[in-house]
Amino acid sequence: MEKNILVYNNNTGIMDIMAPLLAGEAMRMLIASGLDEVIEILERDTLHMILLDVELDGMGWGGGVELIQYIRRKSKVPLIVVSAQTDEKVKVMALNAGADDYVTADSNPLVLLARIKGQLRRYTQLVSLREKKDPVYRVGGLEVDDRSRTVTVDGRVVRLTPIEYKILRLLVQEQGKVLSISQIYESIWQMRAVGADNTIAVHVRHIREKIENNPKDPHYLKVVWGNGYKVG
Repeated sequence: MEKNILVYNNNTGIMDIMAPLLAGEAMRMLIASGLDEVIEILERDTLHMILLDVELDGMGWGGGVELIQYIRRKSKVPLIVVSAQTDEKVKVMALNAGADDYVTADSNPLVLLARIKGQLRRYTQLVSLREKKDPVYRVGGLEVDDRSRTVTVDGRVVRLTPIEYKILRLLVQEQGKVLSISQIYESIWQMRAVGADNTIAVHVRHIREKIENNPKDPHYLKVVWGNGYKVG
């Protein structure tokens, strides 16, 4: 499955060099052009990594540290600072604010790629351990128990097909996040999404018919027009 990497304040130019390296590792860059777009992407997309420069335009490194603190309140995904700023004080403040790593912009791109892959590997392992520890997901009266692979709505058992179950579990795990059709398809089928719109739409319709009191006015599984689907 393709990994989404949010990139913000790419003033050093190193990400232009990194682009083909990341693409070769099935990593897709989501470029934010401003703080508003950073917030929008955080709320809209499923992210696996954040790369940002601590030196923000017009705000200096102090603004970058505040942004790291803000992101940490919203997300636990790995965050690496990539900056031309070499002051040790700035590095320490960025790491204390919540950055997982700090790489200077003059570093070898292959070193940065290795750091990114290492952080992704650790994060994936932590997510896996967390899911094993608490495999029951709840959204209001909707409960998905991954131990028994059962779904209930207000105590009523709902019988889903294996594919329907996987789609619902994915959306419940990412509660509140909007997942695109491509993200859903590639996660479930583990292949590139080509013409997946109708396939996902049919499965979503069937899931709604089983979990919603009124499938035409869904309470749980909602469409975000032009973006995808979400639960919660």
